[in-house]
Amino acid sequence: MAQRAEELRSTKGLKGAAKQAAELEACIAAIDALTGTDREVATLLHRVVTEEAPQLAPKTWYGFPSYAREGKVVVFYQPASKFDTRYGTVGFQEDALLDDGDMWATSFAVVGVTPAVEKTLRELVARSVG
Repeated sequence: MAQRAEELRSTKGLKGAAKQAAELEACIAAIDALTGTDREVATLLHRVVTEEAPQLAPKTWYGFPSYAREGKVVVFYQPASKFDTRYGTVGFQEDALLDDGDMWATSFAVVGVTPAVEKTLRELVARSVG
């Protein structure tokens, strides 16, 4: 919670391009602070979102690299190192357009970067924005 409060304080009073620039800088800093597989996955997700869904704005969300539409997080990366788990998680929030019948996945465990992982991320990110 303290991280989220700091994120909000850091952009308080900023508007438009200045706020977007500060949020992008924070997202890049969050990715750069990661190591190993966490950094590889976060870097891949950043590249995929930039290419497949440029309308999503990079920012941080509870310290996680995330990407938002109209201020609401659509997709984020939760590094394995954050909770000492064996995998990082790419997660999609309520505003992601992934609906598929009565049930669908919103989180995906990622243990490494491969062409198959990149392909799946590209499909999910593109689908998440319609």
